Amino acid sequence: MMIGIDLGTTNSLVSIYRNGKTELIPNRLGRIMTSSAVSVLEDGSLLVGDAAKERLVAHRERTAVSFKRLMGTGQTIRLADRTFTPQELSALVLKQLYADAKDFLQEEIEEAVISVPAYFDDNQRNATKLAAELAGLPVRRLINEPSAAALSYSLSTGRNDCCLMIVDFGGGTLDVSIVQCFENVIEIIAIAGDNRLGGDDIDRGIADYFCRYHRLQENTLSDSQRESLLRQAESAKKALSAEGAAPRIRLSTDQERTLTLDKSLLREICQPLLDRIRPVIANAVRDSRLQPAQLDDVILVGGSGKLAVLADYLEELLGKRPLTAENPETIVAEGAAVCAGIKSRREELKDMVMTDVCPFSLGIAVADEAGDRNLHMATMISRSSMLPASHKDLFSTLSDNQEWIRLQIYQGESYYAEENRKLGELTVRVPADRAGRQYAEVTFAYDINGILHVEAKSSGGDIRETVIVNPNVHMTEEEIRRKVEELRQLQYANEREQEDLLLTARAERLYTELTGEPREQVGMFLQHLQQTIRNGGLVEKKKMRREAADWLDQMEKWVYYASWELSGR
Repeated sequence: MMIGIDLGTTNSLVSIYRNGKTELIPNRLGRIMTSSAVSVLEDGSLLVGDAAKERLVAHRERTAVSFKRLMGTGQTIRLADRTFTPQELSALVLKQLYADAKDFLQEEIEEAVISVPAYFDDNQRNATKLAAELAGLPVRRLINEPSAAALSYSLSTGRNDCCLMIVDFGGGTLDVSIVQCFENVIEIIAIAGDNRLGGDDIDRGIADYFCRYHRLQENTLSDSQRESLLRQAESAKKALSAEGAAPRIRLSTDQERTLTLDKSLLREICQPLLDRIRPVIANAVRDSRLQPAQLDDVILVGGSGKLAVLADYLEELLGKRPLTAENPETIVAEGAAVCAGIKSRREELKDMVMTDVCPFSLGIAVADEAGDRNLHMATMISRSSMLPASHKDLFSTLSDNQEWIRLQIYQGESYYAEENRKLGELTVRVPADRAGRQYAEVTFAYDINGILHVEAKSSGGDIRETVIVNPNVHMTEEEIRRKVEELRQLQYANEREQEDLLLTARAERLYTELTGEPREQVGMFLQHLQQTIRNGGLVEKKKMRREAADWLDQMEKWVYYASWELSGR
């Protein structure tokens, strides 16, 4: 059994291809999407998913979200008295998804295909594979998110002769792919992206505007107030696109402050972020060697792809109205499942072929002569090369009696090496000789997962190096074994308690966001809720969960929407 996983910045999903179609796998709460969030409870146990995300406002110091953005870095995240790397937090989410899938399928899972942003670099891709290893999840295939979306879209719509632009705008990343579909071939011909641009940035933009509008200094707000603002900003932008309503954001400091978000205001707030989309689109179109008029359709995917302000902007930019995929939030997971089906040789998919391309140029820093400090990059694999790609070249000594050749590996498009991103380096020994007589034969191989393998062999023939190690994500097999065991020993919240924890966390968040009589109402509700959880019988608890969810839904509606809308005026 092989599954597909969309490990997202905001939400993560699992899907499987069976019986000739993709099937989304629900988590233990019966939901298709699992929040990419981890929280440490007061008793030291862990909570992963929606209930963890709900604790962000009331228990900020114990809760982590959006850690996907830190993958491949040396940063750590402290939750209560514990410190985690982004890879470890991602492993906890993957572990939860893995367990939910096994419970639902009632079968062993042999392997998973995980989607990653197309613009994830070598470090970030290796960090993703490490997270899977730490979760005990076998992963030998990564797929670019827009490529997965294109695969799912082509299969589900039956479109087999078209040229598409896939714009994948998620919670934390933006990817743009130009895709040619013909018969059973899905060919990615160009990609571009921004790993620091997503729906989370729009939320921050709305929250920042709220503070400027009310002349509030953000550093004077508590953690819970800041998280409440971000939470309401996220809900407000979604409501505005989905329902056309003008939702209200409110915050209580020394007084209650409110802001009504309408379409023109959201466009004003988003404009600096939308301006960052233009060069990404331009790069993808330029690399594809096509004109916008040659695109049959522009398809929006990803959770933030449903925003009307994004569709409006792209229509202005490209001269055609984008189509929002029927399933923008799940299409990547479904595409990962199709990829898993292809990999597991499903009969109905055996003729499907999908190609992908390298998102960055990759090369070696070189000097023109000894003492040259202004190193430039000798490109080994060019951006948009079809994967898998490989290239071999020779790099010679510059000085007499030189005994070592240092090979610095970079990715990027700048002429000067230092303006690109350094991935690592290799040093190989060569026989002492006159300048230019000895050399290193270097081979770059960029595999279908978008992971770079480098081999260097000296002219002496006895020195070889094959691994580029990023110390931020590299772990030895023994270190991985110990970390897997350490994560296994962590205690998780009782499965039967998770729905109760979710309801409690929602109520705690609302309490922090309100003042006056509404806050008192939530406080009384929270007290009753906790008492029922502690002392109620099975039937009483079941009724309470349904009634509590309805009550919280209505209270949230009151918090986020202006009163004139609720009265129907």
